[in-house]
Amino acid sequence: MPRYFIRLAYNGNNYNGWQVQPNAPTVQAEVEKALSTILRAETEVVGCGRTDTGVHASDYYAHFDLETAIANSADMVYKLNKLLPHAVAIKSIAEVNADAHARFDAIKRMYEYKIVRHKSPFTQGVAYYYTGNLDLELMNKAAALLLSVKDFKAFSKAHTDVKTTLCDVTQAEWEVKGDVLVFTITANRFLRNMVRAIVGTLLNVGRGKMSMAEFKQAIASLERSEAGDSSPAEGLYLAEIIYPSTIFKG
Repeated sequence: MPRYFIRLAYNGNNYNGWQVQPNAPTVQAEVEKALSTILRAETEVVGCGRTDTGVHASDYYAHFDLETAIANSADMVYKLNKLLPHAVAIKSIAEVNADAHARFDAIKRMYEYKIVRHKSPFTQGVAYYYTGNLDLELMNKAAALLLSVKDFKAFSKAHTDVKTTLCDVTQAEWEVKGDVLVFTITANRFLRNMVRAIVGTLLNVGRGKMSMAEFKQAIASLERSEAGDSSPAEGLYLAEIIYPSTIFKG
């Protein structure tokens, strides 16, 4: 049975995240509906991970199985994009090994968080509008400490069903890109709400509400209540997923 990876992007403003939920619009439901319509059979997709309500993805993967191979993947992409709403766009479809898994085979994930400093009608809902003063240099010093942290429980949503709160963060930095302040963080895995909790805490450092010593103490405490509030969902993007090249066919 052939297995395929579907690569897509979406604006999460009008969705309750990726994962199917009863009585709530989700991206997964939209993709499954479009695939099932084209293939004329109920087709389930398995995503590379959850995203919360209002969070976006500029790069997202999911896998699905078929009884027979897709004859023309470019044509399938075209048909799916015709059916899907404007907020969801399919980039490509590629055949992978039969045991390849969109979630478990990912070896690296990257998120971006975008902050705009000036009001604009074109960034409404796709970036966090924040006008307060920020010490970017101090925020980067605090962010650099995350590379030596192993346990991120202080930044995890409480009472989540995970076996471990250990993560390997290999990149965490703030950059000014044009009119946008962008935080980029890369790791092997992320906990629920982790990036938004980190961003909210780093913003507290940047506006002088939390010292470097307090930032270190919050991490060491392993208590979510010691870290800052989560930043708003609209600024967060799942930006890149990396897989071993060996799982792709052709």
